[in-house]
Amino acid sequence: MISFEKFILPNGLRVILHEDLATPLVAINVLYDVGSKDEDPNKTGFAHLFEHLMFGGSVNIPKYDEPLQNVGGQNNAFTNTDITNYYLTLPKENIETGLWLESDRMLGLAFSEKSLNTQRKVVVEEFKQSYLNQPYGDVWLELRKLAFRKHPYRWATIGKTPSHIRNAEMEDVKAFFKKHYNPSNAILSISGNISIKETYKLVEKWFGGISAGEKYNRILDEEPEQISARAKAITKPVPYDALYIAYHSPSRLDKDYYASDLISDVLSNGYSSRLYQSLVKEKKMFSEINAYITGEIELGVFVISGKIAEGVVIEKAEEEIERQLSLLKTKSISKEELSKVKNKIEANHTLNEMNVLNKAMSLAYYELLGDANKINQQVEMYRKVSQKDIKRVAQEIFKQEKANTLYYLSTKE
Repeated sequence: MISFEKFILPNGLRVILHEDLATPLVAINVLYDVGSKDEDPNKTGFAHLFEHLMFGGSVNIPKYDEPLQNVGGQNNAFTNTDITNYYLTLPKENIETGLWLESDRMLGLAFSEKSLNTQRKVVVEEFKQSYLNQPYGDVWLELRKLAFRKHPYRWATIGKTPSHIRNAEMEDVKAFFKKHYNPSNAILSISGNISIKETYKLVEKWFGGISAGEKYNRILDEEPEQISARAKAITKPVPYDALYIAYHSPSRLDKDYYASDLISDVLSNGYSSRLYQSLVKEKKMFSEINAYITGEIELGVFVISGKIAEGVVIEKAEEEIERQLSLLKTKSISKEELSKVKNKIEANHTLNEMNVLNKAMSLAYYELLGDANKINQQVEMYRKVSQKDIKRVAQEIFKQEKANTLYYLSTKE
């Protein structure tokens, strides 16, 4: 059980404080309710660009990393389709340094042409290296376009094309910051060796004076129901043929999310999982195979991906995957198999709770989902999933007319 106290400052900033006296550290997490889904379709990649820009200096602090490193702190950030998340850890004695750093860049970035030019180049180079010039790197660029037609999940977090970032103007960047990076659109969570009372005073000191900004009113295009299967084949100089099948699945807010997560583990979590045992070990049709869910807030994606073994026809490999999915839809899973995957998830959840940074990140995320106390309800939600739920949710997800299949074929060059 993770205990915490929650406050809302007058400027709308949601604050969650968790005391853990067993550690000498403090983790500070700032979650901004903005992801790639909030971008203009003609100006994508901005949320990811800001992940970089936020480290480029703020109004009173030219270099973000330097003061933090001087007090023994570490930091990082990530962006996805739904959120942008910044986090740091540092010794408890230096908590105020962390709050000073985070509040100053929320107050305002030092928008300079030099910083923008530098980060534009960094992101464009990342796009090229990780997505365009990497074997299989463009899978999600292709798969998202296949699986989504209207919803902004149809482009990856990096953006649609490097040109959108290369052509980002200062005016556009400033407008994006003003719209999304303000107290009314953020959640601050702090976990570690703190005093709740004293820490709240420090939060008020450093964040209370920041203008609330206008609350962002999110209106997204809805994804129409898929009524027929979609497929695309691309040929690239990659080592092996690969197969990617994506289905729409329950969102992170849907009660059936937990069943879909357990299904992904039944299929591919570990050497005893169904896909590994059948398609890698026994039939040797794949050299590797995975099943996982994206768990996005608006609409999830269930992905099955695998590298095809040498000499295997990709269509035959696809048929074997469909056979495995059919088994889940037609035959009830045993109590033992379901208990096994539930136990793994529970063990992982317990392990995560021991890490001060994981707790800070999770508290902020569950608050975004509606209530930070959801962190204490996750294990029970998985425990509630029944054998009937597994079968029912599998039947809902794995409909042939809802498959989005990407055949990634090797030229063998």
